[in-house]
Amino acid sequence: VQLVESGGGLVQPGGSLRLSCAASALTFSAYDMSWYRQAPGKGRELVATITSASTSGGTNYADSVKGRFTISRDNAKNTVYLQMNSLAPEDTAVYYCHARGVGFRNALNYWGKGTLVTVSS
Repeated sequence: VQLVESGGGLVQPGGSLRLSCAASALTFSAYDMSWYRQAPGKGRELVATITSASTSGGTNYADSVKGRFTISRDNAKNTVYLQMNSLAPEDTAVYYCHARGVGFRNALNYWGKGTLVTVSS
């Protein structure tokens, strides 16, 4: 199983980025997909989750990103996205993709290697 993030980079405050996470070798639609982030010197924080296709793809967000970030998934492309708008310096972090199986797969979970987002002028 591989989760490969892309789309990170340097952006000015107020700007936008779209992160992508491409999954391979798993039944993508059967996994809840999440984005986490880890800022320098801090612990890993859950940013957003989108549930599996079997549970209608509901979404949840950390309070710190509600109204600014949007998580979505394309099950045909085995890809989850994180659209990030109105970025602020405190959003600077390594962003990680995470997959957690549902149903009989609920013991399975996988991490990507992360993509760095830097918000700075």
